[in-house]
Amino acid sequence: MQSDCSVSALVKLRQQATALFREGIAASDPEQAVISVLETRLDDIAAAKRVILIAFGKAACPMARAALPFVAGKLHSACAVTNSENLAEIAGVEVISGGHPLPDEGSVKGADAIEAAARAAAPGDLVLVLVSGGGSALTCAPAPGIALADKITLNDMLIRCGAEISEINAVRQLFSRLKGGRLAQLAARAKVLSLILSDVPGDDVGTIASGPTARPSATQAEALAVLDRYSLNNILPPALKAHLGQLVDNAQAPATFDHVDNIVIGSNGISLQRVMSSAEANYPVVVKADDWLSGDVSDVAKTLHRMAVFAANQRGPVAIVAGGEPTVRVAGNGKGGRNQELALRFALLNEWTSIKRPWVFLSGGTDGRDGPTDAAGGIVDPGSTTWMRKLGCNPVALLQNNDSYHALASSGDLLMTGATGTNVADLQILLMQ
Repeated sequence: MQSDCSVSALVKLRQQATALFREGIAASDPEQAVISVLETRLDDIAAAKRVILIAFGKAACPMARAALPFVAGKLHSACAVTNSENLAEIAGVEVISGGHPLPDEGSVKGADAIEAAARAAAPGDLVLVLVSGGGSALTCAPAPGIALADKITLNDMLIRCGAEISEINAVRQLFSRLKGGRLAQLAARAKVLSLILSDVPGDDVGTIASGPTARPSATQAEALAVLDRYSLNNILPPALKAHLGQLVDNAQAPATFDHVDNIVIGSNGISLQRVMSSAEANYPVVVKADDWLSGDVSDVAKTLHRMAVFAANQRGPVAIVAGGEPTVRVAGNGKGGRNQELALRFALLNEWTSIKRPWVFLSGGTDGRDGPTDAAGGIVDPGSTTWMRKLGCNPVALLQNNDSYHALASSGDLLMTGATGTNVADLQILLMQ
């Protein structure tokens, strides 16, 4: 049994980890980011005959709300597509709810509205596009001959196979009327200013939300190679296979993007830097694990745990922080997400090799939603797996079934924040006294 002293230490560590996580989220506040950029683009707005406002992603509503005062005098039309958790009414804006992580009929409706708005752009107009994470699923514009059900199947296959986000978005672009720069091409007669909240490594605008206003970051051949790499070619729905055949036969010349200005206004790196700076107030040693955590979640858990075991030999409080998006190969039918699975794996590793100091490990999605669950992630400590077993749960069996949600729920270790209104990938915070 843990002493009262160690219990008190863990409570404090949990409070500090959660506070740091919330500071990281606040660092990429979408409203303030939009305001800061548009204050420098007043001349562009003044020169425009009309402004067409298009917003999509998990931060679409706060981004649109922040932009309206700047463009209200010239606003021709405005639409925003977001997920149900972040849905909000905005005067003068058509707000549509789409599906995430898998697209739904709302995603199709939202994409249709965006496509119509972009097609209406005329010479002299300014198309202001506000992009945030989740936009790829929330706006579903299937290429001709492809049904929504086909796109849902494709998204599910890509998520379950363990592909990196850049690989997933490269494939998505093959089957869309908007992704891969096609939205920008629809508005080719006007100027396009795209303000982008990044949730991908390196803040590649060709990858974020599948790059609707940017030159594709992957070639068609590279996207096809992803399907081959994960053995997906033979299990694609017939309509998708037929479309791939048409792409090979009808490769088009590269489009121009001279009329587009893409600006990244918030990112995981910005949030991670805020977490590090804030942690320094209480932790003399602050270590950044990596610029972007990626790869299989089991490997990521082992790496972070090894770092923690080593850091436990240092004197004084230590903080280890990271950001990114590990991947999960889904083999079971349980409930969870990559952050919950990372937290559970970390706690189980500590049973094999104990960290010889009081510690807390938090892994959470900055959007407040980890996978298809209502949790942002998990927050565990040395007693987490002990509590799971005392309450009748077998954490190893649950992990094997990809059921990290119920394992963490049993021990009270789910990280619950609700929708945050932003999305800059995941943050990991390990604190030890």
